[in-house]
Amino acid sequence: MLREPKKAHSDTGAILKEAAGRLDRATRRQFLRRALGLGSLTLLAGCDVTDGYSAEAMLGRISDFNDRVQAWLFSPERLAKEYPESMITRPFPFNSFYEPNIPDKAPVIDAGFYRLNVTGLVEQRADWTLPQLHALPRVTQITRHICIEGWSAIGSWSGVPFSHFLRRIGADLTARYVNFRCDDNYVTSIDMPTALHPQTQLTFWFDGQVLPRAYGFPMKLRVPTKLGFKNPKFIGEIEVSNDYLGGTWESQGYNWFSGL
Repeated sequence: MLREPKKAHSDTGAILKEAAGRLDRATRRQFLRRALGLGSLTLLAGCDVTDGYSAEAMLGRISDFNDRVQAWLFSPERLAKEYPESMITRPFPFNSFYEPNIPDKAPVIDAGFYRLNVTGLVEQRADWTLPQLHALPRVTQITRHICIEGWSAIGSWSGVPFSHFLRRIGADLTARYVNFRCDDNYVTSIDMPTALHPQTQLTFWFDGQVLPRAYGFPMKLRVPTKLGFKNPKFIGEIEVSNDYLGGTWESQGYNWFSGL
């Protein structure tokens, strides 16, 4: 049995601050138009920004820079705060990227037919059944889920440390990315250091029961050091790769790293 990660002394302030500072594309354009103006932006960017297209390209470069800075600041020794059971949020909110945003629209996945596909830079590419996944070492964390929409909730998540799973399949731990493709057509990716963080978890149980459909049955990724949209649900494929996959929300302007 693997030991539980040590409790952290830090809180979620850094993530909340990061979430509060995010702007969607429309808001960013409005900010450029009303606050900075293209002339001021040209001075800040050190390049000629004369139209909306140039401004958007420049903002993309700034976003990429933010990702690199966050990745540079990331430390595997820095843990997200964990909480007592008394602070668990019940009922835990439901959220999705599709409309209408209701649990009844969540995918229905047959546990008996479910297979997790493992691809990319790994030694063992065999598919995993749900009983095989459930037999892996199990740990529990009570951590805060922080949504980019401005709400947060504390939940109890149980499953296998992702680092253990990656080593079990012989993943190339020097690869740059781990990509996730989900059965609700959601796509995202995380960097390898985040994948190896002691609190990053393949989650199969929530609040003492099998992970409910609304929260990602049969499996989700729990990454308490990142914003909620970097915690994919209904995972059907895990790919270890050096190729940047991006993601569903990332392609719409959200920062890719989005974490501590």
